[in-house]
Amino acid sequence: MIETMQNFTLKNIPDLDVCVLAALELFSKTKILNIKIDYKRPLVVGSGNGAATGKILFRDKDAVFADESTFESKLKKIKSIDGVILVSASGGKHAPIIAKVSKKYKKKVTLITNNKNAEANKFSDKVYLFPKNREPYTYNTSTYMGPILGMTKEDPKKILNFVKKLNIPSLKKYKAFYLILPPQFELFRDMLDKKFVEMFGRRIAYSIYSEEYVVHATTVVERDDELFVSFGSKNKTWGKNRLYIPLPKNSDFGVFMAVSYYLMGKVQKSNPPWFKKNLESYMKKVSKIFGKEIKPIVE
Repeated sequence: MIETMQNFTLKNIPDLDVCVLAALELFSKTKILNIKIDYKRPLVVGSGNGAATGKILFRDKDAVFADESTFESKLKKIKSIDGVILVSASGGKHAPIIAKVSKKYKKKVTLITNNKNAEANKFSDKVYLFPKNREPYTYNTSTYMGPILGMTKEDPKKILNFVKKLNIPSLKKYKAFYLILPPQFELFRDMLDKKFVEMFGRRIAYSIYSEEYVVHATTVVERDDELFVSFGSKNKTWGKNRLYIPLPKNSDFGVFMAVSYYLMGKVQKSNPPWFKKNLESYMKKVSKIFGKEIKPIVE
């Protein structure tokens, strides 16, 4: 799978499930960094998937979380913040702005990235550079799986073997998906929400809730073409169409990211290639906004 990631073009973009397997292959062969943070109350900042990953990485710390729109207000108002952790795969776009402004407030900056030439490097006091595969823009699979595995210490080889054995049936008849998450992985809800939007826009309807929240009037109105997917425990109550995806015992966020993104790849395979057809034209718009070329394939 790694070879596929090294050689694909805009004419044969791989689906997300392929990226998952390739990422697990990469981390099975590569040493994963151990993130050590000395700040007592860090401000954890990121954009999009970076912000969501930051919440997962530092969920057990007395941390303040923000994105590109809210970080400066947090720096101004929360005096106990003693350092900034910036999570950005590219280390570009908003990242250098966030890092530069953080230095203005006399805060040390730790950057977690995959880009050795990141623009935010020059404003950072410490940089954790994680390995990554070549991937389509915004897939962000290997990019954020590395830091997550670095924090959880899960074995990528075991995860790879487990994912390869998953038996997911054809999903072609479903145009709506309801994902039921185990309570311990509720923080991954934001990552999956972003992935649905990035890959399917408004073409596919979806809901994502934890097992505990499903009961709160989220299923009063259902669709005949809606599939209810539960992870780790069987759903015996909600929805007419159900799919159960098992999880290994004592699973952590690395496993859940791999399994849930693998499912998303299967959804992608079961529908027209909307993402692949629109990626190049979208990147031209984004490049104009940021005033520089942002390529559809992240090397």
